Amino acid sequence: IDKDALDAQVKERKIQEAAEKAEHERFAHHMKKNDKLMCLLEERQKNEVRDINRALTEFHKNFQRPETRREFDLNDPQALKKDRPARVSDDDPRCTISGMQKFVGEDLNHDQRMKFQKEQIREWSLQQQKDLKNALADQKLADDLYDKFRIELDRKIMEEQRKEEESRRAVCTATKNFNKIQVAELDHKNELEKAQKMKDDMYEITCLLRGDFLSENPDQAIGPGGVLVDRWKGMNQEQLMAIREFQKEQVLEK
Repeated sequence: IDKDALDAQVKERKIQEAAEKAEHERFAHHMKKNDKLMCLLEERQKNEVRDINRALTEFHKNFQRPETRREFDLNDPQALKKDRPARVSDDDPRCTISGMQKFVGEDLNHDQRMKFQKEQIREWSLQQQKDLKNALADQKLADDLYDKFRIELDRKIMEEQRKEEESRRAVCTATKNFNKIQVAELDHKNELEKAQKMKDDMYEITCLLRGDFLSENPDQAIGPGGVLVDRWKGMNQEQLMAIREFQKEQVLEK
């Protein structure tokens, strides 16, 4: 067996397999690239078709509307609603005598007149509500002003009463202090008068006690004309002893 030949064949086989593998990978890469490109082209085509359809729709909507066609009045579903009636109002010039569209006593403006009257009543009601709201607001403002005035007046009255009470209290305090002073002065005066009276009474008592009448001074009973009977208090012990001695002498002489 030729080993070198076999090794050469194996080497060539590996080189061939590597080349085939590289070719397959390159082909797969191209396939992926082509697939991606096809997807982008398809997406682009879809967007273009969608934009074209949108543009066509907008064009039909803006420039090819059904009401712009000549035959639209034949197929208009709102034709009866858009059609003018045979008579619009009492002043419609189409209402001729022979047309028999206008009769005496009819009131075609009834709905409009009723609508106008309802609107007028609604405006009157809104105006009355507005006037009532304004009146209530004015009344509330007047009540608030009156309450503030009453509060301020009550505060002033309370302040005046407080001042009057303080003045009355001050007058009462001054009167009380004056009365206390007067009472103290009167008490002091009474004490002085009482002390003076007691002093005078003591002086008088002392004078009386030291006087001739209460001390029974015998000299007071002797006046210019002799003994004063109303002041005579009787004889003293010496006089009585002298009389007794004189009586004894008289008895002895007999």
